[in-house]
This record gives sequence, C-alpha cells and structure tokens, in this order.
Amino acid sequence: MRILVVEDDTILSDGLRAGLSLGGATVDCVATCADAEAALATSTFSAVVLDLMLPDGSGLDVLRGLRRRADRTPVVLLTARDAVADRIAGLDGGADDYLGKPFDLDELSARIRAVVRRASGRAAAILEHGAIRLDPGSLAVTVDGAPVTVSRREVMVLAALMERPDVLRSKAELEERLYGWQEEIESNAVEVHVHNLRAKIGRHTIETVRGLGYRMRALT
Repeated sequence: MRILVVEDDTILSDGLRAGLSLGGATVDCVATCADAEAALATSTFSAVVLDLMLPDGSGLDVLRGLRRRADRTPVVLLTARDAVADRIAGLDGGADDYLGKPFDLDELSARIRAVVRRASGRAAAILEHGAIRLDPGSLAVTVDGAPVTVSRREVMVLAALMERPDVLRSKAELEERLYGWQEEIESNAVEVHVHNLRAKIGRHTIETVRGLGYRMRALT
C-alpha cells in the first residue's frame, strides 16, 4: 500500500511513517491542506490518514474536495477523542473510518487494511491465488502451506497483483506503490522484484504482458 499521512505534528508524522513502513506500506507525509490537495491531485494512494486540525484549514475541506472529484480513496480521520461532532461531520462527509487520539499504531494499521479491503471489494483479509496465500497484516507468504521468505517490496508487488489478479498492473503503477517521493527508483527495480518473486513462488505464477505490465497468471 501507498499511504498519504496528513498531519502537522512532526513527531507523530515521523512516528506514523516509521511504524506504517514497518508494516509494509510506502508512506508520504504532508502537513497542510494545500500540500495534501496537491499530493492527491498528482499521485495515487491506497489510503489517506487525515488529521482534522491543520495549520491552513480543516482536514474536512480536503475530504470534501476529494469526494467532490468522485475520488474514492479510503480516508481514515484522526480526531480528538471528545470531538464527536467532528467525527460525525467527517463520516457524513465521506470518511471511511476514524480514530481518536491518542491511538494504538497496530489498531490504525488494522483499520487502514480494513478500509482498503472494503474499497477493493474484498471480504477476506487474506489474499489467495491458487496455492499462494498472503497475509497483509503479518506480511507472511506461503505456497502450498510452506512459508516463503520475501522482502518488504516483494510483498508489496505481490499484494498489488493479488488484490485483483486479472487486472494488469503497469510498471509505473507498481513503482508508484513501491516508492515515496523521497526515494530514488532504479530503472529495473520492478523487473528485479518480479524476477525474485517468480523464483520464490513459481516461475509461471506472474504473467508479463509486454509493453503493458504484469498480472497473476489465470488459474486453470
């Protein structure tokens, strides 16, 4: 997943970046409504973690603008525990979930996974394709029940492909999910990750459609 964190408290923002990254996400952070709107206009995110009280306005304005553009990116609001009216306004304004401060990072991670799962139309938490199983919560991958050791970015590529196995994922789309703004992208990074995955989960499991991208090979 690629997650946008909109939070002006730098200590909290840095903590979210570190914690969510450990859970397998690519995390970009901004501190203002203006920067959030610019980020959402130019990049695609799996989910947004949105604080309501920002230096240049309300996170609700960012949320409303997102929904006015018919952008269905899942949004989890961060609110003060006693801000009931803000939570109601956020949910009515199109937020998918909320969490009161202070919060537990593991709970936030679980809520993000849940809203992303619902947005993709999946009911099950575990991704499965044939003999391959991927648990987005633990980042564990198994093939025929046997554990497979994969890197964080290999898991991210595999998850992107398994979320919708019949959909082609372009190289650019995978790169956007794998790398944040501050990270340098090597020209053949996606090819390397796909090559490594094939060596670990089966050489015929991932199909390359030349010039278009990658997808999971159809089950027979």
